[in-house]
Amino acid sequence: MKSPGEERVEVPVIGVIRTPFTRPEDMPIQPVGAEDVEGEAVVLERFAPGLRDLALFSHIILIYHFHRAPRVELLVVPYLDTAERGVFATRSPLRPSRIGLSIVRLVSVSGNIVRFKGADVLDGTPLLDIKPYIPQFDQRPEASSGWMESSRDAVARTRSDGRFA
Repeated sequence: MKSPGEERVEVPVIGVIRTPFTRPEDMPIQPVGAEDVEGEAVVLERFAPGLRDLALFSHIILIYHFHRAPRVELLVVPYLDTAERGVFATRSPLRPSRIGLSIVRLVSVSGNIVRFKGADVLDGTPLLDIKPYIPQFDQRPEASSGWMESSRDAVARTRSDGRFA
């Protein structure tokens, strides 16, 4: 048996995310900062039947691989802060598992193409999964945002820079 941190999990790529962003610099750093930016998830044909009924939802959760994250850092200075933070207290792509997620507004589902607004990922990002956003399960009105509380208004205006490239 492998010790924690040595174990590997194989996750199939189910498709690719297409967006207008080809470089990390100047990308929106969260979907809220990319509200009207359109993107699409091109799901591999063999997984397309799994998209049935997805169009009934207004929002979806895209789970993807930060394929261009160049390294792992356990301490990072996040975009909206000047203090060093633990990577698990941030949305930095420099995480050990390199898994990202975005909650986006669903526009349409046609065949194996899922169109959405709120694109905040690089073009060509490997898609690992799609889940429906369900407010009754996913909203937590009592949730706090930790160190982000003082930066809440800056999110929509902020673009990325080269710090995680």
